[in-house]
Amino acid sequence: MATAGASTGAVPPNSTVYVRNLEERIKVEQLKEALEEIFGEFGNVLEIVAKTNLRAKGQAFIVYDSVEAATRAIDEVNGFDLFDKPMVLDYAKTRSDATVLRENGSDELESHKRRRLAEKERKQAHDALEAQKKLKRPAAAAEAARPAKTTKGAGLKPTSGTTANVVPDEYLPPNKILFLRELPDEANEDSLSAIFGRFEGFQEVRLVPGRKGIAFVEYQDESGAISAKEATAGMTMGEQGKAIRVTYQRQ
Repeated sequence: MATAGASTGAVPPNSTVYVRNLEERIKVEQLKEALEEIFGEFGNVLEIVAKTNLRAKGQAFIVYDSVEAATRAIDEVNGFDLFDKPMVLDYAKTRSDATVLRENGSDELESHKRRRLAEKERKQAHDALEAQKKLKRPAAAAEAARPAKTTKGAGLKPTSGTTANVVPDEYLPPNKILFLRELPDEANEDSLSAIFGRFEGFQEVRLVPGRKGIAFVEYQDESGAISAKEATAGMTMGEQGKAIRVTYQRQ
């Protein structure tokens, strides 16, 4: 097999192979069958992960039961043409779910998933903030190019000259406190505790005196809040079946 484009060596060896530069027009099932046939020669394949969403197209992960099998595959398959495109291989940066479950059990797998979700949400928050900065730059430049106002009353309303970048609520980075909104009027501490108390590390529900429809839920650490947010966001409450909003508290 061809060996063009060797592994970078920047990622420590592990049992999962990351494959990129795959033909994006091939259906996922057909791609998986081809990958199974090729990579099955080098060891026991536990799982092949290939997704159809836009960001994941052209990529796949081959999960072996040993680092040795993954190393053999990288050495032998790197640069091999599949559907007329040379595959580029390296070790995956993180362990697969199948590997974590096999090596550490179901409890560690749940923690692994929570950490992955937290990292994903942190990246979304960062990307949203960066996108906002890019949108504000042209407006700020145009504002700076305008001549200063000298009309009567100018300067009576002080401005900072810059506008704070605010991350949308949906992309706030994870923390241990959830902010609940659009709750039904009948929601109270007991009913909310019954829902959110099911998740690890639950500490308390805090209602806001004089304000209906909002509450805070605190956990011992962010892992419990991550699980609760993932499981309850968009769930319905009350007689009208209204969907509630669950985000992290703004820090």
